[in-house]
Amino acid sequence: MTGPLALLDSASLYFRSYFALPDSMTAPDGTPVNAVRGFTDTLARILTDRRPSRLVACLDADWRPKFRTDLLPSYKAHRVAVPGHGEPDTEEVPDTLTPQVPIILDVLEAFGFATAEAAGYEADDVIGALATREKESAVEVITGDRDLFQLVRTEPTPTAVVYVGKGWAKAEVLGPAEIAEKYGVPSAQAGPAYADMAALRGDPSDGLPGVAGIGEKTAAKLITQFGSLEELVEAAGSGDARLPLKMRLKLTDAGEYLAVAPAVVRVAVDAPVEQSRPDVVPNAPADPDRVLELAERWNLGRSVERLLAALPRP
Repeated sequence: MTGPLALLDSASLYFRSYFALPDSMTAPDGTPVNAVRGFTDTLARILTDRRPSRLVACLDADWRPKFRTDLLPSYKAHRVAVPGHGEPDTEEVPDTLTPQVPIILDVLEAFGFATAEAAGYEADDVIGALATREKESAVEVITGDRDLFQLVRTEPTPTAVVYVGKGWAKAEVLGPAEIAEKYGVPSAQAGPAYADMAALRGDPSDGLPGVAGIGEKTAAKLITQFGSLEELVEAAGSGDARLPLKMRLKLTDAGEYLAVAPAVVRVAVDAPVEQSRPDVVPNAPADPDRVLELAERWNLGRSVERLLAALPRP
């Protein structure tokens, strides 16, 4: 039986590894490797527990795409380290995490795992594009970011999110039924309904203001009642009696935001994805000597051993 296609939200996983493990984990030269070891261990757990037959580590080519900031300048603005002067914005990242990202990419390459990105797009868009295009296998999106709940579906290709926001030990596998139960949105349209609810509710961590006075429960109720954000906005504009005057005013006051929010929140499933290699999960490292070199240089011994042990047998 063929295993699922695993799509990794790589930045989400290595950020969480970085904050979960002490930076006292270092290489012989003193470089912290807590994110590298945590990410490598997570990858081993994914292979062992989820048993994917294909896997892609999805990357941010642009963490704050221009097409989103043109619509909503506040999008992730609070994360900009130093405002650019005609150059791409740089994300504020802990000093000891930045040097670890190339090491993570080296480990993925040496083992032979596929990576993918799309110029001008975020990893979320890469994941959305690959999930949408998939016709053969069930898809599991592995992330600590709720934004990707919008991708869950049953047809034509089942897509679920393995949510690791509370760590791998407490990972939740969420499909349409689970999202519907968790947020009170219709199961048949759980993914799109979640995206609409998220736009309406807003998300301060992404610089999305949302509609003042509308929280998660109210947002879910409104989207369920009216079917979509577009229909809700239209109802508010037409004076629909199903909406109390106070609610209509909240929605019309936020008209400019609501006009652009869906395009900002929804993943770009047409992103031009470029993939490094075929996505089959390797049963042996692509470059065994390089794996050993990286393990020794960066003090990754136990983590690399666990990943080697997790590879599927030929």
